[in-house]
Amino acid sequence: MNRRNFLEMVGLAGGSAAVYQMMNVMGLAAPSTTYAQPSLTGGGQGKKVLILGAGLAGMVSAYELQKAGYEIEILEYNPKAGGRVWTLRGGDKYTELGGQTQTCAFDKGLYINPGPWRIPHNHQAYQHYAREFGVKLEVFPMTNYRALIHRKSGVRERIGPVSVDMQGHISELLAKAVNQNALDQSLTPEDKGKLLEALKGWGFLDKNYAYTKSLATSLYRGYDRDPGARLEPGTPSTPLTLSAILKNDLWTDLSTPLLYEFHSTIFEPVGGIDAMAKAFEARTGRFIKYRSRVTNIKQDTTGVTATYEDLASGTTKTARGDYCICTIPLSILSQIPSTGLDSKLTEAIKKVPYAPSFKAGLQYKRRFWEQDEAIYGGITYTDQSMGLMSYPANNYNSTGKGVVLGAYMFGPDAVKFTGMTPADRLKEVLRQNTVIHPQAAKEFENGISVGWHRVPWTLGCYGLYSEKTREEYYPTLCALHDRFILAGEHTSYWNAWQEGALLAGTSAVEIIHKAAQGNA
Repeated sequence: MNRRNFLEMVGLAGGSAAVYQMMNVMGLAAPSTTYAQPSLTGGGQGKKVLILGAGLAGMVSAYELQKAGYEIEILEYNPKAGGRVWTLRGGDKYTELGGQTQTCAFDKGLYINPGPWRIPHNHQAYQHYAREFGVKLEVFPMTNYRALIHRKSGVRERIGPVSVDMQGHISELLAKAVNQNALDQSLTPEDKGKLLEALKGWGFLDKNYAYTKSLATSLYRGYDRDPGARLEPGTPSTPLTLSAILKNDLWTDLSTPLLYEFHSTIFEPVGGIDAMAKAFEARTGRFIKYRSRVTNIKQDTTGVTATYEDLASGTTKTARGDYCICTIPLSILSQIPSTGLDSKLTEAIKKVPYAPSFKAGLQYKRRFWEQDEAIYGGITYTDQSMGLMSYPANNYNSTGKGVVLGAYMFGPDAVKFTGMTPADRLKEVLRQNTVIHPQAAKEFENGISVGWHRVPWTLGCYGLYSEKTREEYYPTLCALHDRFILAGEHTSYWNAWQEGALLAGTSAVEIIHKAAQGNA
């Protein structure tokens, strides 16, 4: 059982409060409820910091350091900044490891975010820079009760009714236990009365404490025919049985929104996730040397030197700084030769694998999920290998085309899809989309996919820690090693999030500045 599955079970049993309490116990709930920019008193004039990588961690480091007077140089592998904070739009070309090139054919204004795609409300470093840079955000509906839970057995149910039915059946069972005095040892008579009253309201029970088909129940789970004017009260819908919910494991997709990181409100940048990367690039781009592939890192007593290949000219060059902030993913860094670095650090770099992940974006001729099924944004879950579908959270009721995140998967399924050709990936994703939405086959136009272990600049989605690697290697990865320090989502407990990259970058800046002041 992995950490997320365990927390989902906690959420199902005890609700969001229990999830948050358990995350506190596990040391996972450490939101940046307030964010203070680094205060670099004393200035950095006369000192140079070499930054490897122009993702968010590298650019936020540069942004804060340059304000204090440090000289900055950034080496970036790609021809643009952002790293995994990446949006694919019409006309973009992407060549994956192995040489296969895809050209995105989406219509103007449509896009897919292959990496990060959501910003939780409690990611305050991100919110801070969004305000400072004017990055506009829109609401991302993590939970849409009109979206679906689908099973390969043919079961296809709306999330809302399943949630209400599960709550109702559990409430009825608990009410029976209370009325049969099965809980007297833990309840006072006063508590018993209050609990029964609560269960009746919370579980939508009738006067006999039963969860049944009725107009009152349909007020929560929905109707077979909605109410209308005059003498049209609506036709009540029939609840799923508890047996059906359990038999088809429908409950397993009800608790994901209870995870603390998914609590409302969740945002996305207007126009694509790369809005923040572009905002940082506009402010730090003058420091960046693009298309620079680092081939060697050497630290000595006075600084750090990076040897790199200038991919534009094919020549080998060097860059040097008094200090170095390295944001290169560990999956890549572990393959770069180095000298002068702590042996414990070089060992730790090799011990953290990167999560396999796969995404596919599909453009459809019309927004059939809205027009035919009244699904506006949100996520549909399935036990097919595609994992989920996420519907666009903008341009609602548009009569034009739309792009759906048609697959998002991790683990063995992601590895399997990553190993397929781009054409075969889309063919299978479309087939699975069509199982859920029969309209998909007719409406499909084009698509693009990203298997993260074939992304040349990261070779994986994010640093994947176990309890052992967190305990044994994580402190070493977070520490300053003479004049060299790592930064990125892999040096944060918000790993896999943009917030983690931002916090890791700003904390590296503070550590470097303190060391530089001591060596002034």
